[in-house]
Amino acid sequence: MSRNLKIGIFLTLAIVTVTFTFYFWQMFKTPNLQVGKSKSFVLYIPKGATYKSVLDTLKKYDVVQDHVSFAFMTKAKKYQEAVKPGRYVIEADATNAEVVEKLRDGKQDPVRLTFNNIRLKSDLIDRIGPKFEFGKEGLRKALASRRITDKYGLDTTKIVSIFIPNTYDIYWDVPVETFLDRMHSEYKRFWNDDRRAKAKALGLSPDEVSVLASIVEEEQGRKADERPRIAGLYLNRLSKGMPLQADPTVKFALGDFGIKRVLLHQLQVDSPYNTYRYTGLPPGPIRLPDINSLDAVLNPEQHQYLYMCAKADFSGYHAFAETLGEHALNAQQYQNALNKLQIRK
Repeated sequence: MSRNLKIGIFLTLAIVTVTFTFYFWQMFKTPNLQVGKSKSFVLYIPKGATYKSVLDTLKKYDVVQDHVSFAFMTKAKKYQEAVKPGRYVIEADATNAEVVEKLRDGKQDPVRLTFNNIRLKSDLIDRIGPKFEFGKEGLRKALASRRITDKYGLDTTKIVSIFIPNTYDIYWDVPVETFLDRMHSEYKRFWNDDRRAKAKALGLSPDEVSVLASIVEEEQGRKADERPRIAGLYLNRLSKGMPLQADPTVKFALGDFGIKRVLLHQLQVDSPYNTYRYTGLPPGPIRLPDINSLDAVLNPEQHQYLYMCAKADFSGYHAFAETLGEHALNAQQYQNALNKLQIRK
């Protein structure tokens, strides 16, 4: 073999070695997913998914740049036979190694669940259900199941009380009952010994506090500093056996939350939620009360007020009264203000 041929073979092998070495380095270290994109991509892998279905999703949304190197990496790291369900965030400019190891090891990114300002159980289902694999229908069935609600000592009406509005990190593929167990554990954490003692001193159970807090919050959604005063008023009425006569419960019974002026004929709606017709608390919350409202009921302002109506200055606050006569004057002022603005309903 001539010297020139040996040199040629050596150079060829060197070039091939360098080329493959560089390619393998690129395969491990250079960005290959969401390359050049400003946003991350959320990959959802349902239970029973195969490697092919994962690859199809990545192709559909143009997540992978070099499919050959990605496929090699999944084979080398034995991911193709170890697909794990879950929710995975793929960051911009991620490498093959970073993503494949994350998927193979099942290192999910939790859903950051925040919910508030929810009135109906259906609203709760619509807001939460789509964020998880169990979906709206799975959550709807669970909240309607007596077997499940009995486990928490609640019925299908009061079950929404276990949802304490806050922010939670929960995995996307969590089974629906495990999800409800988590919500119930947060509920029990909120209802510590101190809060339970305060509820007992008021003659209320935790779920009854939630019901009253929902009315307080509907009455005063804007000025949270007034909620303890409103809570004190309703507790005064309950202690005297008076009907609560809370307009928000009538709106709930009618299914119309846009009513600005509750009329006499609307007060006659026959519903257990109508606190003009039925004394005591309604069967369940009329909204999902936030922590501020729950604590307002547990720490009510002490006073003798039994009546209130919105202030005529439309400030968002209420005019309070101890007697029906005082209340009639306040109510007339408010009615006059509504008439002046031609608000009829």
